[in-house]
Amino acid sequence: MRLHVVSDVHGNAEALARAGEGADAVLVLGDLLDFVDYHDHGGGILGRLFGAETVARFARLRREGRRAETVEYARSLWAGLADPRAAVEEAVREQYSRLFGALSAPTYVIPGNVDAPALWPEFLTDGIRAVDGEVVEIGGLRFGFVGGALQAEGVPPRSDSAWRPHLRTGEDFAADVARVSDADVLCSHIPPAVPELTYDVVARRPELGSDALLGAVREHEPRWALFGHVHQPLSARVRAGRTECVNVGHFKRTGTPYVLRW
Repeated sequence: MRLHVVSDVHGNAEALARAGEGADAVLVLGDLLDFVDYHDHGGGILGRLFGAETVARFARLRREGRRAETVEYARSLWAGLADPRAAVEEAVREQYSRLFGALSAPTYVIPGNVDAPALWPEFLTDGIRAVDGEVVEIGGLRFGFVGGALQAEGVPPRSDSAWRPHLRTGEDFAADVARVSDADVLCSHIPPAVPELTYDVVARRPELGSDALLGAVREHEPRWALFGHVHQPLSARVRAGRTECVNVGHFKRTGTPYVLRW
């Protein structure tokens, strides 16, 4: 068997259309949408809605760590739209139409934090299967899938936002991990809580990894734990007991899937 695994597609439909070439199946581990394009400020959903110059300023504020100013600036942008949620939803649907249209069958997909899985039923077709929280047998191995990212403790989600990332409580995420943790291959969007896997060397900060995933790796020792989320990790691979923990790469930038063979 040969699987091609991608994560953090962020709008790269052209590369996604080639991801299944030579593979028996494709796994997509989340973040299909391109919300803020930090390399092409005119791209992404914010670029479509507000233009490159506006996004460049937003990106600069965020890069400089000026959180209060970033939040205030973002609020002023959304306030200028008659119906921010409708505008975002339209842009999301446009991207999903291209992205799901680029997928080849069979593909198994889970959401990342930059996804809107509630809209997925509109775009799923025969052979393209959403498998969040499920165990699926592929080529004689059991693959367990857990999508989304973790909501930071003490930071409640905003209910008035035009865009809400797909974040989950620790309890909810851990419950799904428990359901699929005895699989041969553990697939998630975020990594286990291992410092080398969660630290982004370009952003110079750690992302939130999952203690529940790390616990499942230690207890059940799957062959592989596959994930994305951290675009430039300190280490792309870590061996944890018998498990090979692998960041499958920032697909938007590389356009190259991670190949899994057995």
